[in-house]
Amino acid sequence: MASILPVSDLRNYNEVLKKCQVGEPVFLTKNGRGRFVVIDIADYEREQAEKKLLKKLNEAEEAVKDEKAWLSLEELKTLMGD
Repeated sequence: MASILPVSDLRNYNEVLKKCQVGEPVFLTKNGRGRFVVIDIADYEREQAEKKLLKKLNEAEEAVKDEKAWLSLEELKTLMGD
């Protein structure tokens, strides 16, 4: 379960970091509103990898939609020198 703490708790950042476990972010509030999120580095790296993968998948979907990018069988054979 995620923790929600006021940003002022960062004065004792060791306690905040203890609450930050893999898969359990710590949400920090300022003036009662969400302001920051502290996450474990493994979660951050996984999210960055997922974001990169989704971007590549989106690029591939866009390329498939562009029929000009497709090669006919004959064009492919010529390109491959067959």
